Amino acid sequence: MDLVNGIVSALSISNLFYCFLGCLLGTFVGVLPGLSPSSTLSILLPITAYLNPTGSMIMLAGLYYGAMYGGSTTSIMVNIPGEPASVVTCIDGFQMTRQGRGGQALWIAAIGSFMAGTVGCIGIGLIGPGLAKYALEFGPPEYCGILLFSFTMIISLAGTSTVKGLVAGVLGIFLATVGLDPLTGTPRLNFGSLGLMKGFDLVPVLVGLFGIGEILHSAGAGQAKIFEGKLGRMMPRGKDLKMGLLASLRGSLLGFVVGLLPGMGPVMSSFLSYDLEKRISRYPKKFGTGVIEGVAGPEAANNATAQAGFIPMMCFGIPIGPALAVIMAAMMIHGLQPGPLLFTKNKDFVWTLIGSMYIGNVMLLFLNLPLVGLWARISLIPYKILGPLILAICVIGAYSPRNTLFDVWVALGFGGLGYIMRKRNWPLAPLILGFILGDLFEKYLRQSLSMSSGSLLIFFSRPISLAFIVVTAIVSIIMFRVLKGVPQEVRSEEEKF
Repeated sequence: MDLVNGIVSALSISNLFYCFLGCLLGTFVGVLPGLSPSSTLSILLPITAYLNPTGSMIMLAGLYYGAMYGGSTTSIMVNIPGEPASVVTCIDGFQMTRQGRGGQALWIAAIGSFMAGTVGCIGIGLIGPGLAKYALEFGPPEYCGILLFSFTMIISLAGTSTVKGLVAGVLGIFLATVGLDPLTGTPRLNFGSLGLMKGFDLVPVLVGLFGIGEILHSAGAGQAKIFEGKLGRMMPRGKDLKMGLLASLRGSLLGFVVGLLPGMGPVMSSFLSYDLEKRISRYPKKFGTGVIEGVAGPEAANNATAQAGFIPMMCFGIPIGPALAVIMAAMMIHGLQPGPLLFTKNKDFVWTLIGSMYIGNVMLLFLNLPLVGLWARISLIPYKILGPLILAICVIGAYSPRNTLFDVWVALGFGGLGYIMRKRNWPLAPLILGFILGDLFEKYLRQSLSMSSGSLLIFFSRPISLAFIVVTAIVSIIMFRVLKGVPQEVRSEEEKF
């Protein structure tokens, strides 16, 4: 019944508009190799402060999972992934285009993405409310345990160097301490600057790192050349259709499970799906020559992971990647605190958002199939035109939350930092994760210690917090071992994302 009410609410004119706008922007972002969901979400973050909370979250969510759809278009037609998660799609997708089967590749990618999105929506509706019933048992120690577990993502988001990821994460936590002490109001690390008295505002930091930093890094991006052959018929037939749909189903289920795990983002799930399809195939040696399962599985997997990532983000405040971290930040700006209480305190919002995801998946199906030629040509916009336009939006976005030039300088400063980190192959995701979670962790840690008169035993005497501490230790050990065996190219693409 809650889901039905949510869908009905999402069908209002305003919510439909926000959903369509998010899906349209997401497809656009997915098509353009020079933009990523995290950078675009950061650029739009200031604008959402002037919109109603439900509409703005519907738009941001549509942009995020819409980018997963759009990334396949240029992967298949141009052999350039619009998103890091679509890297695997290039392998067989472009080969199908060269064989005159590009239409079939695009069709199965869109259908697979739709199936994955539907699986993700159903999963959110089934799992989320079940977690909400434990909300009353969560106090500061439990939230502290959850946030401690969230920090394990720093390891998996570290990219090619775990050490660099840990250093970046610690830097983010350090930057979160600048400003006023959350309990006593004492100034900290402001060096006499009035601008730093309130600390670094989240919006200019995100706009700088993900928006301006990526613009600087992508300034020299070249143009691609679209394959000018025929796409052929759109819908696969016979054996190709059967194998493509089965691969989409397997990818959807695999991607959904992966999306529930911290740090296992869409890039990783697409590689795992491709590996699975190759291992179970009767003709593994043909992979890389235009096999339809090599397109269907990974595309479904990365979309399912993107949808499933909303579960840990909304239920526990654990974002599986930088894009969801930005969406979580947007929710917090609107006073919507991610966590177990979200499903009880903001029930109407949650179910409207879930309902909009069902509608958004249908919208994306129609956006990606009929307009494929248009999206492919948009990818050729010169960056000398696109870059300055996005930069202007970034500056306005940094200024607008507090109407101060100080925040513009903060955004430019963090933009320079983001550019240097990209050039030196330092991951951005751990830094922003540490910055967002660091302040919350300090608050709940100090509240917990106040409750116990400074004793750490409070974390071990409460079952839920103890369980999160144990799981954190186990997951950290496993992730350290697993990531040692992950191919370098997979971790590099995950780091870009």
